Amino acid sequence: MANADKIMVTAEGYLELENELNELKNVRRPEIIQAIKEARALGDLSENADYDAARNEQAQVEGRIKELEYRIEHCEIIDNKKKNQVSLGSTIVIKYDDGEEEEYMIVGSLEADPFNNRISNESPIGTAVLGKKQGDVVSVVSPNGSYDVTILKIK
Repeated sequence: MANADKIMVTAEGYLELENELNELKNVRRPEIIQAIKEARALGDLSENADYDAARNEQAQVEGRIKELEYRIEHCEIIDNKKKNQVSLGSTIVIKYDDGEEEEYMIVGSLEADPFNNRISNESPIGTAVLGKKQGDVVSVVSPNGSYDVTILKIK
């Protein structure tokens, strides 16, 4: 498999994907099938809003199931054994030029959630710090210009 096909996730992210897939297959799918049966029992399908809604929901759920199955099949779980340099799965504390400190976890793009300080390895900061060591000052190139950050800790 080509490296571009791999989706990098943490063990926690992989578990979330599996849980969502199981929920959709074992709970939502049977609920929708039941809703379709009940709507069919009401009669004329051409003017049956309940039937149309259930079929639309079924299409969405089936699409999401296919997407999750693809992602799970192409996942590579991040194995973060290197604690002396920043890699996928590392939690780092950085210091900006203005003295502000932030803690981030470097994750694959699938798990990125900037509001919860989980940044993608493909983001400007993620790209700049990968492979660096504690104490390194790195230049971050962003759409708003370049700035430097210091890596204070690698967890």
